[in-house]
Amino acid sequence: MILSVECGEVPNRLGNLLVCGWMDKTNDLRRKLFFLFIVTFICICFITVRTPQTYSSTPSPRGPPKTCPFLISEETITPLNNTKHLLVSAYMDYRVNGLDIRIIGIFRRDSIQPLHCRFCCAGYLSSTTTPATILQHSDNFGFPFVTTDVMCRIPQKCNATHVTIQTQPESFIVPNQIWLPLRNKKTDEGKEEKKFDFTVCISNLFGDYNNVLQFAQSLEMYRLLGVDRVVIYNTSCGPELDRLLQGYSQEGFVEMVPWPIDRHLKPSPGWLFSEHGGDLHYYGQLTTLNECIYRSMERSRYVLLNDIDEIIMPYQHNDLKALMKTLQEQHPKTGVFQIENHIFPKKHFEPTGRFRLPQWRNVPGVNILEHIYREDPKRNIYHPYKMIVQPRMVEQTSVHELLKTFGPVYRVPLEVCRIIHVRVALQGALKQEELNVDKRLWDFYDKMIPNVDKALRRAGLLSEEPQNWTDTQRNTSAA
Repeated sequence: MILSVECGEVPNRLGNLLVCGWMDKTNDLRRKLFFLFIVTFICICFITVRTPQTYSSTPSPRGPPKTCPFLISEETITPLNNTKHLLVSAYMDYRVNGLDIRIIGIFRRDSIQPLHCRFCCAGYLSSTTTPATILQHSDNFGFPFVTTDVMCRIPQKCNATHVTIQTQPESFIVPNQIWLPLRNKKTDEGKEEKKFDFTVCISNLFGDYNNVLQFAQSLEMYRLLGVDRVVIYNTSCGPELDRLLQGYSQEGFVEMVPWPIDRHLKPSPGWLFSEHGGDLHYYGQLTTLNECIYRSMERSRYVLLNDIDEIIMPYQHNDLKALMKTLQEQHPKTGVFQIENHIFPKKHFEPTGRFRLPQWRNVPGVNILEHIYREDPKRNIYHPYKMIVQPRMVEQTSVHELLKTFGPVYRVPLEVCRIIHVRVALQGALKQEELNVDKRLWDFYDKMIPNVDKALRRAGLLSEEPQNWTDTQRNTSAA
């Protein structure tokens, strides 16, 4: 009995002790966990306060990463997405108030729509687009497509390197958007010298044009007159001319710009839509002339706008540099000088044949030294001029006159300078004795001929060695 009672009491006391001990341990564990929680919370707060919260101001990314450019055009003609238009090149241009860049393009006149510029700011995408100002050139000669300038303002704090055009002011860029590099970045004009004094812009070569001899003679004449660079826009040409131009390009005198306009449009071989049809005037001549002006704007002091069969020739100076020095002193605020065109019909030859050189016998093309008879222009009808311009004074040009300029235009007297243009006669009914004899080219023959021979030999186009120059000089002096 005593054992059973003691056994009954002991378990009760032991249970009480166990319960009380367990509760004490639980309370102690709770205090430790609470203390640990407080310490952990304080540490987190301390770290959070000390760490800059740069992530808090950055929104969650939407669309593609904001780095650029994605796809850079390596073509001279780039289709504009979701339009019928073509883009050519983009240039910085601060001369028009409130606008910073000029994109040269070819637009379909009946499909003009609002456009927007998006910029790449030294690797970062601009957060917004800017509305574009679209300026169609006034000369279109009735063709459906016209040279067009697209101008935009660069956003503040954007060091723009590339630009793309969108049809909608979207907040993000589509992956296949094409970017154009921005050329003519702003420089300190007062300290930087131009790389070239004179650049000649030759607008277009197309078809199977293969007038090799006249091309070589014209290029060498320009070199003698002080031209530093000749820019040629080439769609296609004959095989011999292509070989000749490759040599000039390799030495750096000629800059060949590919011009595959026939891949995008049906270009016209003529200048008037009603007579020649097609999409665009004369294989895009107006576009290439304007593009060449902007291409040369920051690197050349003067640009000559003429065709390859035309030579802008000083008649009172030995070269173009001396000519322009005189003209600028007389007209210091003028940036555009018009030169009158004079035609030398290629059907009339000088009678002695002294420049009918045997080594040129099998070279295709016209020998300009054989054509010394010049037409008098009929000034009672429209008479074309070509131009020498300061490119920074020009905004838009046509073939024979400027469309927009920032300064006055001066028409140079023909006795000072005129164009020697060897081509088919404009006044075909005139007899040879009714023409003027003009041997100005002969003043340069002694240097021009060996230079032409050198270029032809380099292209593998000379049939035999040049004749003795003493004989040629003697014959010419006797004449």
